[in-house]
Amino acid sequence: MATLKSSTLLKTFGSDIVGDVFSDQGRRGSGSVHVIMGPMFSGKSTSLLRRIKSEISDGRSVAMLKSSKDTRYAKDSVVTHDGIGFPCWALPDLMSFPDKFGLDAYNKLDVIGIDEAQFFGDLYEFCCKAADDDGKTVIVAGLDGDYLRRSFGAVLDVIPIADSMTKLTARCEVCGQKAFFTLRKTCDTRTELIGGADVYMPVCRKHYITNHIVMKTSKKVLDHADKARAESCVAAAII
Repeated sequence: MATLKSSTLLKTFGSDIVGDVFSDQGRRGSGSVHVIMGPMFSGKSTSLLRRIKSEISDGRSVAMLKSSKDTRYAKDSVVTHDGIGFPCWALPDLMSFPDKFGLDAYNKLDVIGIDEAQFFGDLYEFCCKAADDDGKTVIVAGLDGDYLRRSFGAVLDVIPIADSMTKLTARCEVCGQKAFFTLRKTCDTRTELIGGADVYMPVCRKHYITNHIVMKTSKKVLDHADKARAESCVAAAII
């Protein structure tokens, strides 16, 4: 069977099509994915903003995204627990971003930052498209585990396609040692419960285990008594 070289084949198409093909080939596979993860209060958003500002200083075009579910500090900004903010797009999903941002503007983007990434169900799909097909640098920041130390959202799913991964730690609020886990201070059992220091605290392994036993006991109280009494038990028992 006769075969044609790609250069010969491309000559049969118009110049506009050829230009688009080479443009796509230039972008495809030229992106990267970087993951910043850790428990609450470990500085994930701070680290993300530091990286984004560095990219801006290098003259690269940047867009910041976050989940529209997170309205704790501001609806249209990524804000750290220290109060440092940066304008962003608040979205219910990621795959709709190119259309909402505008395809021409999206194509000119170099870097995309994603905060609170655990809330995006299409995180893996978007990272693949943005980095592999569109040549973007994608910087993802989010929780790697929930309050039960289970995988939270799709953050861990992105690890196999990531160029780099940074695991941050906080400081245990009980003993001051390195904190790897997030402890919920209420009896609410919803996986997604958005809150700050009023609901969560970073803890080391020892104090996670100790206080998780307390939480289980308080949950039993909650099942057989009033909620206010149970949560007062939790507040008194977290040591």
